[in-house]
Amino acid sequence: METDRKDGRTANQLRPLACTRNVLNRAHGSASWSQGETKVLAAVYGPKAGTKKNENPEKACFEVIWKPKTGQIGKAEKEYEMILKRTVQSICVLNVHPNTTTSIIIQVVNDDGALLPCAINAVCAALVDAGIPLKHLAVAICCSLAESGHILLDPSKLEEQKMKAFVYLVFPNSTLSVLPEESLKVRGEPMEHGLITSFTHGVMSVDDYIRCLERGRAATGKLSDFLRRSLQSQVQTDSSKLG
Repeated sequence: METDRKDGRTANQLRPLACTRNVLNRAHGSASWSQGETKVLAAVYGPKAGTKKNENPEKACFEVIWKPKTGQIGKAEKEYEMILKRTVQSICVLNVHPNTTTSIIIQVVNDDGALLPCAINAVCAALVDAGIPLKHLAVAICCSLAESGHILLDPSKLEEQKMKAFVYLVFPNSTLSVLPEESLKVRGEPMEHGLITSFTHGVMSVDDYIRCLERGRAATGKLSDFLRRSLQSQVQTDSSKLG
């Protein structure tokens, strides 16, 4: 045991995961995602004709609106919106619906740590639910660095507050068959070995960052399997209802 955690988890153990799609009737796509006590709702509206100011009309445009559980949106939430928008733009096929805007609304239901990764996972499931063309799925995870040098995955809020630093990492998940095989490689490497988004809070050395990257990548297998199973089971459920 590297360290003791109040909830009894090991350093590399994720909190229980839950995902449900099609949870909002009026949205074109929606999903709820929870990791332990952290829960987020994501809703997708669009695509609708026209792009926002300063956006390229030859590509699809996305806007992200973050709604905290209570209070007004602040600097941190604005930063989350920017990170989410960039992540979405990197995983979506932008030339299928040019000159359109798709709105993504994030509603925080409860924050008990690793909030942004939870939101990114919810958005990915909601985009699938809305039928938005994706290059590939994505999974997000938080790796935190304790003062002792130990790395804890998927920290709770209490653990986050005690950490020296933490990093949010977004990795490619299952490759979808919308692109030619060669375009699914980055410098000859399979996209699964890549990194979509990285956001660091606090100070950590390059060596510690690399250790977090390795731990995070190793843990994404469980997240990827869970996401695929969730999406597949609901597709089968939807098909049986149609039948």
